[in-house]
Amino acid sequence: MNLKKDKRLKNVQWTDLLQLSSFEVYYELVISLPWLLFSLIATANDIYLLALMFSFVFFVTGLRQVHNACHYGLGVSKSTNDYVLLILSILMLGSMHVIQINHIRHHKYFPGEEDVEAMSAHMPLLKAFLVGPFFPILLHIKALQVANNKQLKWIYLELLANVLWIMTVFFLFDITWLKYHVIVMAIGQCLTAFFAVWTVHHDCDPDKFIARTIRNKFKAKITFNMFYHLEHHLFPAIPTCHLHLLAQRLE
Repeated sequence: MNLKKDKRLKNVQWTDLLQLSSFEVYYELVISLPWLLFSLIATANDIYLLALMFSFVFFVTGLRQVHNACHYGLGVSKSTNDYVLLILSILMLGSMHVIQINHIRHHKYFPGEEDVEAMSAHMPLLKAFLVGPFFPILLHIKALQVANNKQLKWIYLELLANVLWIMTVFFLFDITWLKYHVIVMAIGQCLTAFFAVWTVHHDCDPDKFIARTIRNKFKAKITFNMFYHLEHHLFPAIPTCHLHLLAQRLE
């Protein structure tokens, strides 16, 4: 039975979970900032192993922000949402409006061929890992093909900002921690096909459970609620910070 067609879903209360408190809005907007600062401080002091750990958490929390922004789930206006995506595009590299376009298509077309975002979900583990460097490129190509004029303007602006940022870091400033951050973010982008897609969709039956989920509270905490992915597919408008509440109701 296709879970998305389960009639019991109609009885689930969920619209109240769309609303964010003022504190939750603030938290979602700054959740990645401390980890970025910790990473840069560690890098400036040549503690690279610690810096890598902080950079990983920054990238994960940044993905959470991007993911919420894709569904306008940050509790801010649409125009502010666009600027959040612009800032994260510079900090994480690439165009986050590209991510938004492909992620919305992911919800619409999964698991079909038009769903470029989920391409690695159908691959064995090793292949999903190795396809990583090509994944961001394919996302950008697809988004440029299907984007409307407004979306194209944001994509071009973000890509231009990326070029200027990279040139500034490597050719204008000679600051090691800035170079480190750009290189690590580039590596992070190459790993998203595995960590952000394959982990939540591999070996799932699209006619039943289309995504994986989590119930261990500790694991949910250390992954910033990002692995309540089945819940997200069932009710994609609900912000990440409320997915654990949705999971309780679905039980």
